[in-house]
Amino acid sequence: MNKTKVALIFGGRSAEHEVSINSAKNIAAAIDKNKYDLITIGISKSGSWYHTTALDKTSSLTDDNLNENDFQSILFSIDKGQGHLVNTKTKEIINIDVVFPIIHGTYGEDGCIQGFLKMLKIPFTGCSVLSSATGMDKDVMKQIFTYSSIPNAPYLLIRPWNKISFKDLTGKLGLPFFIKPANAGSSVGVHKIKSESEFSDKLKDSFSYDTKVIAEKFIRGREIEISVLGLSSSPEVSEPGEIRSNHEFYSYDAKYLDQNGAIVTIPAQLTETVKTQIKNLAKKTFTTLNCSGFARIDFFVTEDEDVLINEINTLPGFTNISMYPKMWGASGLSYTNLISKLIELGLEQDKIDQSLKTNWL
Repeated sequence: MNKTKVALIFGGRSAEHEVSINSAKNIAAAIDKNKYDLITIGISKSGSWYHTTALDKTSSLTDDNLNENDFQSILFSIDKGQGHLVNTKTKEIINIDVVFPIIHGTYGEDGCIQGFLKMLKIPFTGCSVLSSATGMDKDVMKQIFTYSSIPNAPYLLIRPWNKISFKDLTGKLGLPFFIKPANAGSSVGVHKIKSESEFSDKLKDSFSYDTKVIAEKFIRGREIEISVLGLSSSPEVSEPGEIRSNHEFYSYDAKYLDQNGAIVTIPAQLTETVKTQIKNLAKKTFTTLNCSGFARIDFFVTEDEDVLINEINTLPGFTNISMYPKMWGASGLSYTNLISKLIELGLEQDKIDQSLKTNWL
């Protein structure tokens, strides 16, 4: 039996570079070796691409610290309408059947790599260009949610040339409130603002990650997450999980650096009414953004059992503590079978896309 050749792409020019590498390590360890030939491709922090056999020894990719034997420079090429890899030193051509991009954050989660692979006519796992881009941009995402009657927290948009005063923000959002870069993940650049004295410095930090920052009303409630899997036409949802952070909020440190940063409960202890509402809203969100493959959707549940969506993550983490695979594991789908399902969905979505006409003559 010919194995499917899967290119796992990780790293990249993102504040979540190291998280991406950890996700890649877990996928590489768990993928079904009887079904798939795995090719691991790392993108350095400067944007250089490498075919590597040393993923297990990698924690960060910078061009000046890579062993040439373990990291071979590669590029993508397209010939007769089909994309493939080329080793720039040996000129070896490496054919691949599907790409599993696991680049969290900018240039990976925001539609960039999806568009690149579409141009090369290479199938890939996960969401499309548009759903990735809209899911990444919290401002655009929330506009779509509001238009589609998907409940979410009130917010205001801040731009460098159109900043809003602290007084106006607190007048409309109350205190405390959150500020978040519109295009960043893993709580990078996110701050809980409790006083005017800290606002200016925290806002400056948020703007260091994006040119758009959203100020969002603080919602006092439980943090519930759920995993979605499937095509846009037929999404399936996992059992929901609950996160109780031991930090001020579920920050980058709480997610990835502090092993005791949060208490996770899967399945979350919810009434059937609330659980059903979350599952239905998760499916609606997935289809509204025309997602495909997978996504993790985060919610707030207030004391009055009001359910509000916090955000959608179209390229969720696959580290050993990530909620997406954990929730599917608790729902009866193993890590290995989850990876296989995502690859199958990527190939299935590509068949649908390739069936569409690109000319009218």
